[in-house]
Amino acid sequence: MYFQEYKSILYSDTLVPDIFISEYLPSMPCEQVKVYLYCLFLSKHNKNATTEDLSKKLEMDYDAVSNAISALINLGIMERKDNTLKIVDLKEKEINKIYRRKTTSTPEEAILSSERSTKRRETIKAINDNFFQGVMSPSWYTTIDAWFDKYKFEEDVMYALFQHCYDYKGLSPSYIEKVADNWHSKNIVNSFDLDSYFIQYQKIKDIKQKIGKKLKLGRLLTEYEEEFVEKWVEDFGFDFEIIDIALKKTTAKTNPNFNYIHAILKDWAEKRLKTKEEIIEYEREKKQQKRPIKKKDEENPPVPRYGDFKQREYDEEYFENFFDNVEK
Repeated sequence: MYFQEYKSILYSDTLVPDIFISEYLPSMPCEQVKVYLYCLFLSKHNKNATTEDLSKKLEMDYDAVSNAISALINLGIMERKDNTLKIVDLKEKEINKIYRRKTTSTPEEAILSSERSTKRRETIKAINDNFFQGVMSPSWYTTIDAWFDKYKFEEDVMYALFQHCYDYKGLSPSYIEKVADNWHSKNIVNSFDLDSYFIQYQKIKDIKQKIGKKLKLGRLLTEYEEEFVEKWVEDFGFDFEIIDIALKKTTAKTNPNFNYIHAILKDWAEKRLKTKEEIIEYEREKKQQKRPIKKKDEENPPVPRYGDFKQREYDEEYFENFFDNVEK
């Protein structure tokens, strides 16, 4: 027997997984959301459609549809097999990620870990309540628990990590992990380490803004330029007063760049110059050494004066010839 669905499209519904809404939707461009929802609708009814069909139906440019499909495939939301597009079961994918990922702990391990640390459990709950409105995806629990073990952060630092990322660029797992890696490289473990880091972070941030203003860049510093500034402050130990002296030396350059400024500051650091006075004295001595050494006569050439020249000498024969010529 063959059973046919009696509902028309007027009475049917297309279910969207909550995992899609919580994990993918927040950072997804509207074109991708539009394509995903329509493909989800078509897959439920087992309909066929080409990229050109989607382009016309969704009133989107052909390339925009094609790019959206490629992006959804890269995100693992859709799969392409031969000429068939398949909508991935996001619930199954999430379960597999929880139970089969080796880079995170299993739910059982997460429970045991939370039992060992009441404060850790409370921190994860606070993260869920304050940053995910109480509907945090199950995978977040095991991921956060694994980050505790990987980075050795205390609970206050882990909460501050989410607060910092939330205030700046959002709660993308890749972004949070990138920030966590950076904090870990700075040997941050407890709140005292974090406070010291933020003081230094704010100092570097202020110096970056001052440098951009002094050079009249009219833009934010690039990632590579920021790395230069961090090296000047953290490795060389220079504050803005010293860096500003190097910036002033760029006025003689047509197109000054950070490599030129870095070379100046690196030279000062290698000479162990720390104060403004030491640097000014060093640059003065270096300038004098570059001047060519002149001889004393070349530095003060004599000024010609009237009669200040060697007189010509004449013998007696010359004068006798002179009178002979007159008589002729």
